[in-house]
Amino acid sequence: MWPELLQQVQQGDIKSLARSISLVENEHPGYEHILQSLPASSTKIIGITGPPGAGKSTLVDAMMGALVNSGKKVGVLCVDPSSPFNLGAVLGDRIRMSDWYTNPNVFIRSLATRGSMGGLHPKIIEISDLMKAFPFDHIIIETVGVGQSEIEIAGLADVTVVVVVPEAGDEVQTMKAGLMEIADVFVVNKADRPDADLFVRNLRLMLAPAFSKHYHEVPVVKTVASQKTGIEELSAIILNQLQKAHLTDKKFWLLAERAFYLIEQKRMKGVDKLVLKKEIELVYPKGNFNLYRFIADK
Repeated sequence: MWPELLQQVQQGDIKSLARSISLVENEHPGYEHILQSLPASSTKIIGITGPPGAGKSTLVDAMMGALVNSGKKVGVLCVDPSSPFNLGAVLGDRIRMSDWYTNPNVFIRSLATRGSMGGLHPKIIEISDLMKAFPFDHIIIETVGVGQSEIEIAGLADVTVVVVVPEAGDEVQTMKAGLMEIADVFVVNKADRPDADLFVRNLRLMLAPAFSKHYHEVPVVKTVASQKTGIEELSAIILNQLQKAHLTDKKFWLLAERAFYLIEQKRMKGVDKLVLKKEIELVYPKGNFNLYRFIADK
């Protein structure tokens, strides 16, 4: 089953890709086989992140248009907030991408965070690697833009695009350290709003100390995604950055982080919070409860 499925994915069968993602997402028995058989891939991942309300989905929609019009095949992973009731994805933002669902050169998959603290899907590493086995020219991952997801996306993406809006001055200041470290491109979206030019100038000043930590200056691009303004320039800059991607010490640290996360997930697999809670409920009333002795017996 698994070898045939992977072969179909590599041959560009979209149904096989969708099915494989579901099997991995739901940890179907034997799903590790397909992951362990994945070939090395040179497909590059573009990460789109930034605070909520920055217009990330509209920007991704416009970027898809630019890439598809230039004859490219694009895969998109959208990590959405989870519904608090069933942990499924809240798909409001995906309505903006509805024009692409029947396009043969576009594959869009929405994933719920499922309560993941960082804001990314717990199987995002495996699913993005699976997507790389399919003959896409580009893969775009859009995050919910909360918590650590801005930092985590840097571990997945070859180029990380941080999207902000002109009113985000204070917000950018607070997120400065993390954002400056991971951004390969800054997009000031909704740049038709007042004070956009002033914001861009200030952002460039804030970025100045970070230049020494990068192999290149971090470009700042103004866009109005809803009107497709600035999208061609942004796409050209991203493609240029992808070509300049270096094999650096940082890359290997990020791969080590991924390996650490996957090992951690594997070893924690048999641990159930509900079972722990019930065991604690039984032991605690007896008195002299010590959390460290409790976990030492696990």
